[in-house]
Amino acid sequence: MPLDPEALELLELQAAAGRPAWTAIGPVAARVQFAETRTASGGPRPDTVRVADHTIVRDGRRLPVRLYRPASASPKALLPTVLWAHGGGWVLGNIETHDGTCGQLAAQADVAVLSVDYRLAPEAPFPAAFDDMVTALDWASHEGDSIGIDPHLLALGGDSAGGNLAASAALWARDRALNNVRFQLLVYPVTDCVTATASYARFADGFGLTRDAMQWFIDHYVPQAGDRSDWRAAPLRAPSVAGVCPAMIITAGYDPLRDEGRAYAKRLRDEGGGCDHVEFGGMIHGFFGMSAVLHGARRAISTAALALNEALVDRAE
Repeated sequence: MPLDPEALELLELQAAAGRPAWTAIGPVAARVQFAETRTASGGPRPDTVRVADHTIVRDGRRLPVRLYRPASASPKALLPTVLWAHGGGWVLGNIETHDGTCGQLAAQADVAVLSVDYRLAPEAPFPAAFDDMVTALDWASHEGDSIGIDPHLLALGGDSAGGNLAASAALWARDRALNNVRFQLLVYPVTDCVTATASYARFADGFGLTRDAMQWFIDHYVPQAGDRSDWRAAPLRAPSVAGVCPAMIITAGYDPLRDEGRAYAKRLRDEGGGCDHVEFGGMIHGFFGMSAVLHGARRAISTAALALNEALVDRAE
């Protein structure tokens, strides 16, 4: 399938802008650059959702989260909720960079979204981000009703590195028999810590996310080579995915991460609770968060929202 014309135009604009590579400017400056571009391309938060910021306090740590609720819902209603982990290679991104995307999912799926502002590497390397994600999940399962979350109807979701955290948190939930986790939405997830697949070779450069950038992200988040086979960092390497909740995996055709997303979808179909795999063949990595500039992003968000609504609302009745 050819590269989508809108994606091609976006890549040409990015090249013409001449921004330095994240690997050349370091994590702090890269975060600023990522925020400037990602926040704008993600589009506005719909005015049909209401937002509130909260802080989870566990073991002396404070974990910021942001809750999105459809404005049509009663303030007292306990809502099915998706815990969302933002992308950015575990190094970049925050609640603000994915504000539009989370709001759009909440509005279209008619569920709540809890965006988790997990710690970033290299200041907080593996397993800090994973620990924060499962802390948020444990809190939502036991205390989420205090802010309007239905603790019996939860899903996990995330894009890129966030998809990695959602996938590994789903395995953690399975191991603890948390049957309240009904679904996982993984958008072009990182499922391994090896940049050696055919899609890495084919799309190593020139398609937005580069192989060098992904290696840079992995080196920051999982600096110890021995940790890179740990399923919490590489869910594709989990000994088993049997018993994990059903999933939808969205991949992009022109993405270095395409093949590991496909591989994880196959494992979930063969061993786990099942998986719908939807590939947007003409899209590039990161497209899900570019609804302001890509029609493909808007289609993907609508597709994901329908899946979330089915898993958390239709099938829960």
